[in-house]
Amino acid sequence: MKKGLIIIVVIVAVIGLIAAWIGSSYNSMVGIDEGVKSQWGNVQNAYQRRSDLIPNLVNTVKGYAQHEQKTLTDVMNARANATQMKISPDQLTSENLQKFQQAQGELSNALGRLMMVREAYPDLKANQNFIALQDELAGTENRISTERNRFNELAKAYNTTIRKFPKNIIAGIFGFSQKAYFEADQAAQQAPKVEF
Repeated sequence: MKKGLIIIVVIVAVIGLIAAWIGSSYNSMVGIDEGVKSQWGNVQNAYQRRSDLIPNLVNTVKGYAQHEQKTLTDVMNARANATQMKISPDQLTSENLQKFQQAQGELSNALGRLMMVREAYPDLKANQNFIALQDELAGTENRISTERNRFNELAKAYNTTIRKFPKNIIAGIFGFSQKAYFEADQAAQQAPKVEF
């Protein structure tokens, strides 16, 4: 009788340890997943900040660059497309992230063309509002880069956790799936051609 009781206690203890380990593993995966989701919010917040600066920048340029209507329209259209492209943290697939990056890339290209307009308008180049907005935009681009890097780091930690044995079994049971990474734009893969 005593031997049977010891066996039952050992079995219950082993099952308890396994259950505690599963619970701990699940909770750690949930914590890392929430970190990725939170960081995704930070990425979107940085892009939103850039988007919020654009109307002020466009209005400042409008006063000086009457002949640049197409450039201004392109910037506003790209901004509209970029702000419409929303991805929830649960939909961070490679395809969705690529579409998001494409929309943001189009906006970056349009902003680049807008910044080139200043060269043709010396008064605009010296305008304090334009200079301040340009500095704000540059700072925002740095924030975007930083937030994207942090997102990739958290996504890597999450993906590593859910792929390692034996947590991959628990991840599969509870439906944890990999998160996509931000990748360099295809245009950035080729070095710019510099001619003197």
